[in-house]
Amino acid sequence: MKNAPFLKAISLTLAIAFAFAALLPAAPTTAQDNPLTAGVSDKFAGTELRLIFANHPWNNTIQRLIPAFEQASGMSLRIESYFEDQLSQKLQVGLTSGTSTADAFMFRPLQEGRLFAKNGWLFDVKEFAAADADWNWNDFQEAARGTVTFEDMIFGVPIVTERQVLYYRKDLFAAKGLSAPTTLEELEAAAAALNDPANGIAGIVMRGQRAAAVTQFSSFLYSFGGDWVKDGVSALDSPEARAAYEYYGRLLREYGPQGTTNMSWPQAVAILQQGKAAMWIDADSLFLNATDPTRSSVAAEIGFAPFPAGPAGSQPYNITSWALGINELSENHEAAWEFVKWATSAPVVAELQKSGNPGPRISVWESADGLAGFPEEYAEVAKLQSTRGVGYDRPRVIGVGRARDIVGAPIVTAIEGGNLEAALKEAHDQFNAFLKEDN
Repeated sequence: MKNAPFLKAISLTLAIAFAFAALLPAAPTTAQDNPLTAGVSDKFAGTELRLIFANHPWNNTIQRLIPAFEQASGMSLRIESYFEDQLSQKLQVGLTSGTSTADAFMFRPLQEGRLFAKNGWLFDVKEFAAADADWNWNDFQEAARGTVTFEDMIFGVPIVTERQVLYYRKDLFAAKGLSAPTTLEELEAAAAALNDPANGIAGIVMRGQRAAAVTQFSSFLYSFGGDWVKDGVSALDSPEARAAYEYYGRLLREYGPQGTTNMSWPQAVAILQQGKAAMWIDADSLFLNATDPTRSSVAAEIGFAPFPAGPAGSQPYNITSWALGINELSENHEAAWEFVKWATSAPVVAELQKSGNPGPRISVWESADGLAGFPEEYAEVAKLQSTRGVGYDRPRVIGVGRARDIVGAPIVTAIEGGNLEAALKEAHDQFNAFLKEDN
């Protein structure tokens, strides 16, 4: 036959291909063979769940895994995504009116969690959590669990955690013969030594905008031995609080860049990215903004260090920035829990952390897979700080926005070098009046 050599070659190629395929690991033949969906029940097959998420890296990653969940469960998920403020507004309008058809949603436990829980908008998952021993609620960090509990109810499940860390320029530190500071006294000394306004380099950059700065200032407050509230009343008049406000203001006034009081985290990190700051202190969840060479001109020089110790030790916040909640008005509580349980299971959290989403599970942080998605130095710092710290980075109240405005005002005064004593007295009185009404 004229084509015999060609056909013989094709046959040989196919034989080799089949033989090689036989040596490869077998792909999962069913959804239950997939380790990411092991244990997912198909009890609710045919159910459609409506989910509302934030435009957040966690959302981007989980959506790649959702088809496997849909195959295993037989459910279909309809997802809407919004920016943070849009999400909060949409949820509050829908939940207030009782018209929200969302079965589950992302929310910020420390910003709106108590409001949602107090108003009865969030389903209490305590019994579900207790019934699922394999899922293991106790594997969640203690601080993370604390952020989603209110009056003996569990109103959500943590999905994203963050801690405050020190980002520093290793090249600038090396040039001055400096090591990463371990105390707030050393931090100020380093900021002074590295501050070089003549060459456009600030010793340190941090948030200075009134409300936005509150979360980052909190770690300084706690590390000086202060707090927002003590025994139900304002603690802003304590010597520890005054020392913390004074220190934070002096640090940015003397060694920070121009325009600090207008900076939230995007403006602050931009200074670091442009090579115009020696240090930046902010959430570890923002690390890609500093280490991604497509975003930062100094990405290769960034080092990580734990939050420095103050008079009361190193007391940075260790919080849940995002959680999943189930709508109390949903008719699909059990089906929604099946999704939440899967999305927060150890295998899924480990997969999410590979993509740089810091999660809440102790076992994942203790595994190699759980650290694989982060720079080595970052992973060690985050792992250390995930075991300690304070579980809130703002006053734990219902009207969080108003509280942040009040306690944030003295931060601006301190940075500007104004009358801090008067600003603290005014904030203390306003905060006490607020606390009497916030119930």
